[in-house]
Amino acid sequence: MTVVALGLPSVHRPLAPAPTEGPLVDTFGRIATDLRVSLTDLCNLRCTYCMPAEGLDWMPSDQKLRPDELARLLGIAITRLGITSVRFTGGEPLVVPHLEDIVAATASLLPRPEITLTTNGVGLAHRAAGLKEAGLDRINVSLDTVDAAHFAAITRRDRLTDVLAGLQAARAAGLSPVKVNAVLDPDTGLEDAVTLLRFCLSHGYQLRIIEQMPLDAGHSWQRDRAIGADEVLRTLQHHFALTPDRTPRGSAPAQLWQVSAAAGGAQVIGQVGIIASVSQAFCSACDRTRLTADGQVRNCLFATRETDLRALLRAGADDDALEAAWRAAMWAKAAGHGINDPDFVQPDRPMSAIGG
Repeated sequence: MTVVALGLPSVHRPLAPAPTEGPLVDTFGRIATDLRVSLTDLCNLRCTYCMPAEGLDWMPSDQKLRPDELARLLGIAITRLGITSVRFTGGEPLVVPHLEDIVAATASLLPRPEITLTTNGVGLAHRAAGLKEAGLDRINVSLDTVDAAHFAAITRRDRLTDVLAGLQAARAAGLSPVKVNAVLDPDTGLEDAVTLLRFCLSHGYQLRIIEQMPLDAGHSWQRDRAIGADEVLRTLQHHFALTPDRTPRGSAPAQLWQVSAAAGGAQVIGQVGIIASVSQAFCSACDRTRLTADGQVRNCLFATRETDLRALLRAGADDDALEAAWRAAMWAKAAGHGINDPDFVQPDRPMSAIGG
Protein backbone atom coordinates (compact mmCIF):
# COMPACT_ATOMS: atom_id res chain seq x y z
CA MET A 1 0.00 0.00 0.00
CA THR A 2 1.41 3.39 -1.03
CA VAL A 3 0.67 6.28 1.32
CA VAL A 4 1.31 9.86 0.21
CA ALA A 5 1.83 12.60 2.81
CA LEU A 6 -0.07 15.83 2.15
CA GLY A 7 1.88 18.28 4.27
CA LEU A 8 -0.38 18.44 7.33
CA PRO A 9 0.97 17.92 10.81
CA SER A 10 -0.02 14.55 12.14
CA VAL A 11 0.17 12.66 15.39
CA HIS A 12 1.32 9.10 14.82
CA ARG A 13 0.08 6.55 17.30
CA PRO A 14 0.46 2.81 17.15
CA LEU A 15 -2.58 1.11 15.69
CA ALA A 16 -3.74 -2.45 15.90
CA PRO A 17 -4.32 -3.99 12.47
CA ALA A 18 -7.52 -2.93 10.75
CA PRO A 19 -10.41 -5.41 10.80
CA THR A 20 -10.50 -7.69 7.78
CA GLU A 21 -14.27 -7.92 7.57
CA GLY A 22 -17.45 -6.25 8.74
CA PRO A 23 -18.22 -2.53 8.47
CA LEU A 24 -15.69 0.09 7.35
CA VAL A 25 -14.72 1.27 10.80
CA ASP A 26 -12.04 3.51 12.32
CA THR A 27 -10.36 3.31 15.71
CA PHE A 28 -12.91 5.72 17.22
CA GLY A 29 -15.79 3.40 16.32
CA ARG A 30 -17.18 5.52 13.49
CA ILE A 31 -18.56 3.47 10.59
CA ALA A 32 -18.24 4.82 7.05
CA THR A 33 -21.31 4.09 4.93
CA ASP A 34 -21.24 7.22 2.72
CA LEU A 35 -18.79 7.28 -0.22
CA ARG A 36 -17.96 10.57 -1.93
CA VAL A 37 -16.52 9.99 -5.41
CA SER A 38 -14.80 12.83 -7.26
CA LEU A 39 -15.07 12.10 -10.99
CA THR A 40 -12.93 15.00 -12.21
CA ASP A 41 -11.11 18.10 -11.03
CA LEU A 42 -12.36 20.08 -14.05
CA CYS A 43 -14.98 22.79 -13.60
CA ASN A 44 -16.70 25.32 -15.85
CA LEU A 45 -16.98 27.95 -13.09
CA ARG A 46 -14.19 29.78 -11.25
CA CYS A 47 -15.66 30.41 -7.80
CA THR A 48 -13.50 32.79 -5.81
CA TYR A 49 -13.39 30.56 -2.72
CA CYS A 50 -12.36 27.51 -4.76
CA MET A 51 -9.93 28.34 -7.57
CA PRO A 52 -8.16 31.23 -9.31
CA ALA A 53 -9.65 32.99 -12.32
CA GLU A 54 -7.22 31.28 -14.70
CA GLY A 55 -8.06 27.83 -13.37
CA LEU A 56 -5.60 25.25 -12.11
CA ASP A 57 -3.12 22.74 -13.47
CA TRP A 58 -5.65 20.05 -14.32
CA MET A 59 -5.04 16.41 -13.58
CA PRO A 60 -3.63 14.54 -16.61
CA SER A 61 -6.15 12.14 -18.14
CA ASP A 62 -3.93 9.10 -17.69
CA GLN A 63 -3.86 9.75 -13.94
CA LYS A 64 -7.63 9.58 -13.61
CA LEU A 65 -9.39 6.32 -12.96
CA ARG A 66 -10.65 4.63 -16.09
CA PRO A 67 -14.36 3.70 -16.11
CA ASP A 68 -13.55 0.02 -15.55
CA GLU A 69 -11.26 0.88 -12.63
CA LEU A 70 -13.89 3.08 -11.02
CA ALA A 71 -16.54 0.39 -11.48
CA ARG A 72 -14.32 -2.16 -9.77
CA LEU A 73 -13.67 0.09 -6.78
CA LEU A 74 -17.36 0.94 -6.47
CA GLY A 75 -18.15 -2.76 -6.44
CA ILE A 76 -15.66 -3.38 -3.65
CA ALA A 77 -17.03 -0.47 -1.63
CA ILE A 78 -20.63 -1.61 -1.86
CA THR A 79 -20.36 -5.41 -1.79
CA ARG A 80 -17.43 -5.75 0.63
CA LEU A 81 -17.19 -2.59 2.73
CA GLY A 82 -20.84 -1.87 3.52
CA ILE A 83 -21.20 1.42 1.63
CA THR A 84 -24.90 2.27 1.32
CA SER A 85 -24.74 5.77 -0.21
CA VAL A 86 -22.64 7.05 -3.13
CA ARG A 87 -22.38 10.74 -3.99
CA PHE A 88 -20.67 11.75 -7.23
CA THR A 89 -18.87 15.08 -7.15
CA GLY A 90 -16.08 16.95 -8.95
CA GLY A 91 -14.80 19.46 -9.79
CA GLU A 92 -17.97 19.54 -11.81
CA PRO A 93 -19.28 16.03 -12.52
CA LEU A 94 -21.53 17.15 -15.40
CA VAL A 95 -18.44 17.77 -17.54
CA VAL A 96 -17.87 13.99 -17.50
CA PRO A 97 -19.52 12.74 -20.72
CA HIS A 98 -20.12 9.19 -19.46
CA LEU A 99 -21.71 10.24 -16.15
CA GLU A 100 -25.02 8.54 -16.96
CA ASP A 101 -23.18 5.26 -17.61
CA ILE A 102 -21.41 5.55 -14.24
CA VAL A 103 -24.72 6.16 -12.48
CA ALA A 104 -26.38 3.22 -14.24
CA ALA A 105 -23.51 0.87 -13.39
CA THR A 106 -23.68 1.93 -9.75
CA ALA A 107 -27.45 1.43 -9.67
CA SER A 108 -26.98 -2.14 -10.91
CA LEU A 109 -24.88 -3.13 -7.89
CA LEU A 110 -26.43 -5.20 -5.11
CA PRO A 111 -27.33 -4.18 -2.54
CA ARG A 112 -28.25 -1.07 -4.51
CA PRO A 113 -26.89 2.08 -2.87
CA GLU A 114 -28.57 5.45 -2.73
CA ILE A 115 -27.03 7.52 -5.54
CA THR A 116 -26.74 11.29 -5.34
CA LEU A 117 -24.92 14.03 -7.20
CA THR A 118 -23.47 17.42 -6.27
CA THR A 119 -23.25 19.80 -9.25
CA ASN A 120 -23.02 23.50 -10.02
CA GLY A 121 -26.08 23.01 -12.20
CA VAL A 122 -24.73 24.75 -15.30
CA GLY A 123 -25.37 21.78 -17.61
CA LEU A 124 -28.15 20.17 -15.61
CA ALA A 125 -31.17 21.31 -17.65
CA HIS A 126 -30.23 18.99 -20.52
CA ARG A 127 -29.24 15.99 -18.42
CA ALA A 128 -31.53 15.83 -15.38
CA ALA A 129 -34.07 13.51 -16.99
CA GLY A 130 -31.38 11.18 -18.34
CA LEU A 131 -29.65 11.00 -14.97
CA LYS A 132 -32.93 10.15 -13.28
CA GLU A 133 -33.54 7.41 -15.84
CA ALA A 134 -30.02 6.07 -15.25
CA GLY A 135 -30.75 5.67 -11.56
CA LEU A 136 -29.86 8.94 -9.84
CA ASP A 137 -31.97 9.37 -6.70
CA ARG A 138 -31.27 12.91 -5.48
CA ILE A 139 -29.30 16.00 -6.38
CA ASN A 140 -27.61 18.92 -4.66
CA VAL A 141 -27.01 22.07 -6.68
CA SER A 142 -24.37 24.55 -5.54
CA LEU A 143 -25.82 28.06 -5.70
CA ASP A 144 -24.51 30.86 -3.50
CA THR A 145 -26.84 33.66 -4.60
CA VAL A 146 -29.79 34.40 -6.86
CA ASP A 147 -28.55 37.93 -7.52
CA ALA A 148 -27.10 37.96 -11.06
CA ALA A 149 -24.38 40.49 -10.29
CA HIS A 150 -23.33 38.66 -7.14
CA PHE A 151 -23.34 35.34 -9.01
CA ALA A 152 -21.07 36.70 -11.74
CA ALA A 153 -18.70 38.16 -9.16
CA ILE A 154 -18.48 34.92 -7.15
CA THR A 155 -18.24 32.45 -10.05
CA ARG A 156 -16.55 34.75 -12.60
CA ARG A 157 -19.13 33.50 -15.09
CA ASP A 158 -22.57 34.78 -16.23
CA ARG A 159 -24.42 31.47 -15.92
CA LEU A 160 -27.12 32.07 -13.32
CA THR A 161 -29.98 31.49 -15.77
CA ASP A 162 -28.48 28.09 -16.68
CA VAL A 163 -28.31 27.06 -13.03
CA LEU A 164 -31.91 28.14 -12.39
CA ALA A 165 -33.02 26.15 -15.44
CA GLY A 166 -31.12 23.15 -14.12
CA LEU A 167 -32.91 23.36 -10.79
CA GLN A 168 -36.28 23.41 -12.53
CA ALA A 169 -35.30 20.42 -14.67
CA ALA A 170 -34.16 18.45 -11.63
CA ARG A 171 -37.47 19.04 -9.90
CA ALA A 172 -39.41 18.11 -13.03
CA ALA A 173 -37.39 14.90 -13.39
CA GLY A 174 -38.27 13.82 -9.86
CA LEU A 175 -34.80 14.20 -8.36
CA SER A 176 -36.31 15.20 -5.06
CA PRO A 177 -35.76 16.65 -2.66
CA VAL A 178 -33.74 19.13 -4.70
CA LYS A 179 -31.22 20.67 -2.32
CA VAL A 180 -29.38 23.95 -2.82
CA ASN A 181 -25.92 24.23 -1.26
CA ALA A 182 -24.75 27.78 -0.55
CA VAL A 183 -21.35 29.05 0.59
CA LEU A 184 -21.80 32.69 1.52
CA ASP A 185 -19.57 35.43 0.18
CA PRO A 186 -18.02 37.45 3.04
CA ASP A 187 -19.29 40.75 1.58
CA THR A 188 -22.76 39.94 0.24
CA GLY A 189 -23.52 36.60 1.87
CA LEU A 190 -25.94 37.62 4.60
CA GLU A 191 -28.09 39.48 2.10
CA ASP A 192 -27.84 36.51 -0.26
CA ALA A 193 -28.89 34.07 2.48
CA VAL A 194 -32.21 35.84 2.95
CA THR A 195 -33.04 36.03 -0.75
CA LEU A 196 -31.87 32.45 -1.31
CA LEU A 197 -34.16 31.12 1.39
CA ARG A 198 -37.12 33.06 -0.02
CA PHE A 199 -36.29 31.67 -3.47
CA CYS A 200 -36.01 28.07 -2.23
CA LEU A 201 -39.22 28.27 -0.22
CA SER A 202 -41.13 29.58 -3.23
CA HIS A 203 -39.82 26.81 -5.53
CA GLY A 204 -39.88 23.86 -3.12
CA TYR A 205 -36.10 23.46 -2.85
CA GLN A 206 -34.26 22.74 0.40
CA LEU A 207 -31.53 25.25 1.24
CA ARG A 208 -28.33 24.23 3.02
CA ILE A 209 -25.95 27.05 4.02
CA ILE A 210 -22.38 25.83 4.51
CA GLU A 211 -19.63 27.62 6.39
CA GLN A 212 -16.71 28.40 4.10
CA MET A 213 -13.82 26.04 4.81
CA PRO A 214 -10.07 26.43 4.21
CA LEU A 215 -10.00 24.44 0.95
CA ASP A 216 -9.33 27.16 -1.63
CA ALA A 217 -6.50 26.75 -4.11
CA GLY A 218 -4.95 30.09 -3.16
CA HIS A 219 -4.87 29.31 0.57
CA SER A 220 -6.37 32.74 1.23
CA TRP A 221 -9.15 31.63 3.61
CA GLN A 222 -9.41 33.89 6.64
CA ARG A 223 -11.39 32.85 9.68
CA ASP A 224 -12.30 36.43 10.60
CA ARG A 225 -13.68 37.05 7.09
CA ALA A 226 -15.81 33.93 6.80
CA ILE A 227 -19.46 34.14 7.86
CA GLY A 228 -20.18 31.82 10.77
CA ALA A 229 -23.26 29.70 11.38
CA ASP A 230 -24.42 31.77 14.36
CA GLU A 231 -24.38 34.95 12.29
CA VAL A 232 -26.33 33.24 9.52
CA LEU A 233 -28.95 32.04 11.98
CA ARG A 234 -29.36 35.47 13.60
CA THR A 235 -29.82 37.05 10.18
CA LEU A 236 -32.41 34.53 9.05
CA GLN A 237 -34.32 34.89 12.32
CA HIS A 238 -34.78 38.59 11.59
CA HIS A 239 -36.73 37.68 8.45
CA PHE A 240 -38.29 34.25 9.10
CA ALA A 241 -39.96 32.34 11.92
CA LEU A 242 -37.56 29.47 12.64
CA THR A 243 -37.91 26.58 15.07
CA PRO A 244 -35.39 23.74 15.54
CA ASP A 245 -36.20 20.50 13.77
CA ARG A 246 -36.47 17.82 16.47
CA THR A 247 -35.71 14.90 14.14
CA PRO A 248 -32.58 13.06 15.35
CA ARG A 249 -29.66 14.39 13.33
CA GLY A 250 -27.53 11.26 13.29
CA SER A 251 -24.56 11.70 10.95
CA ALA A 252 -26.24 14.42 8.87
CA PRO A 253 -24.03 17.54 8.73
CA ALA A 254 -26.86 20.09 8.74
CA GLN A 255 -28.68 21.45 11.75
CA LEU A 256 -32.22 21.78 10.40
CA TRP A 257 -34.71 24.55 11.16
CA GLN A 258 -38.40 24.54 10.29
CA VAL A 259 -39.55 27.72 8.57
CA SER A 260 -43.07 28.82 9.49
CA ALA A 261 -45.38 31.37 7.98
CA ALA A 262 -45.63 33.09 11.37
CA ALA A 263 -44.09 32.94 14.82
CA GLY A 264 -45.13 29.86 16.78
CA GLY A 265 -44.72 27.40 13.94
CA ALA A 266 -48.42 26.91 13.24
CA GLN A 267 -47.88 26.55 9.48
CA VAL A 268 -44.54 25.10 8.37
CA ILE A 269 -43.69 26.23 4.83
CA GLY A 270 -40.26 24.66 4.49
CA GLN A 271 -36.92 24.07 6.13
CA VAL A 272 -33.37 25.36 6.04
CA GLY A 273 -30.18 23.65 7.11
CA ILE A 274 -27.02 25.27 8.43
CA ILE A 275 -23.78 23.30 8.19
CA ALA A 276 -21.29 24.63 10.73
CA SER A 277 -18.28 22.69 9.46
CA VAL A 278 -15.78 25.03 11.13
CA SER A 279 -17.42 26.59 14.19
CA GLN A 280 -19.36 23.51 15.37
CA ALA A 281 -17.49 20.55 13.90
CA PHE A 282 -19.43 17.29 13.67
CA CYS A 283 -16.42 15.01 13.14
CA SER A 284 -17.45 12.63 15.91
CA ALA A 285 -20.45 11.52 13.82
CA CYS A 286 -18.71 11.46 10.43
CA ASP A 287 -19.66 8.48 8.26
CA ARG A 288 -17.78 9.41 5.05
CA THR A 289 -14.98 7.96 3.01
CA ARG A 290 -13.66 9.67 -0.12
CA LEU A 291 -12.27 8.54 -3.45
CA THR A 292 -10.55 11.11 -5.67
CA ALA A 293 -10.60 11.14 -9.46
CA ASP A 294 -7.04 9.77 -9.49
CA GLY A 295 -7.92 6.84 -7.26
CA GLN A 296 -6.77 8.04 -3.84
CA VAL A 297 -8.72 7.17 -0.70
CA ARG A 298 -9.03 10.09 1.72
CA ASN A 299 -10.50 9.37 5.13
CA CYS A 300 -11.26 13.09 5.73
CA LEU A 301 -11.52 16.30 3.73
CA PHE A 302 -8.46 17.48 5.66
CA ALA A 303 -6.64 14.16 5.73
CA THR A 304 -2.89 14.17 6.26
CA ARG A 305 -2.42 11.15 4.03
CA GLU A 306 -3.91 9.44 1.00
CA THR A 307 -3.94 5.78 0.03
CA ASP A 308 -3.23 5.07 -3.62
CA LEU A 309 -5.69 2.48 -4.90
CA ARG A 310 -4.97 3.37 -8.53
CA ALA A 311 -1.37 2.19 -8.19
CA LEU A 312 -2.57 -1.06 -6.64
CA LEU A 313 -5.13 -1.55 -9.42
CA ARG A 314 -2.58 -1.00 -12.16
CA ALA A 315 -0.05 -3.25 -10.45
CA GLY A 316 -2.53 -6.14 -10.64
CA ALA A 317 -3.78 -6.21 -7.05
CA ASP A 318 -6.73 -8.50 -6.39
CA ASP A 319 -9.94 -7.41 -4.67
CA ASP A 320 -8.73 -8.68 -1.29
CA ALA A 321 -5.69 -6.39 -1.45
CA LEU A 322 -7.76 -3.39 -2.51
CA GLU A 323 -10.26 -4.01 0.27
CA ALA A 324 -7.47 -4.33 2.84
CA ALA A 325 -5.86 -1.08 1.71
CA TRP A 326 -9.17 0.78 1.92
CA ARG A 327 -9.87 -0.64 5.38
CA ALA A 328 -6.41 0.38 6.60
CA ALA A 329 -6.91 3.91 5.27
CA MET A 330 -10.16 4.36 7.17
CA TRP A 331 -8.86 2.61 10.29
CA ALA A 332 -6.24 5.38 10.62
CA LYS A 333 -8.76 8.25 10.45
CA ALA A 334 -8.04 11.11 12.86
CA ALA A 335 -10.48 12.17 15.56
CA GLY A 336 -11.28 15.46 13.81
CA HIS A 337 -10.36 17.74 10.95
CA GLY A 338 -8.16 19.99 13.08
CA ILE A 339 -9.25 23.32 11.58
CA ASN A 340 -9.50 24.85 15.04
CA ASP A 341 -6.12 23.54 16.22
CA PRO A 342 -3.36 26.15 16.58
CA ASP A 343 -1.00 24.17 14.32
CA PHE A 344 -3.54 23.54 11.53
CA VAL A 345 -2.15 23.67 8.00
CA GLN A 346 -4.45 23.74 4.98
CA PRO A 347 -4.30 20.68 2.69
CA ASP A 348 -2.33 20.95 -0.54
CA ARG A 349 -5.29 19.74 -2.59
CA PRO A 350 -8.11 22.26 -3.05
CA MET A 351 -11.78 21.28 -2.82
CA SER A 352 -12.02 20.95 -6.61
CA ALA A 353 -9.49 18.09 -6.53
CA ILE A 354 -10.93 16.38 -3.45
CA GLY A 355 -14.66 16.42 -4.11
CA GLY A 356 -17.53 17.79 -2.04
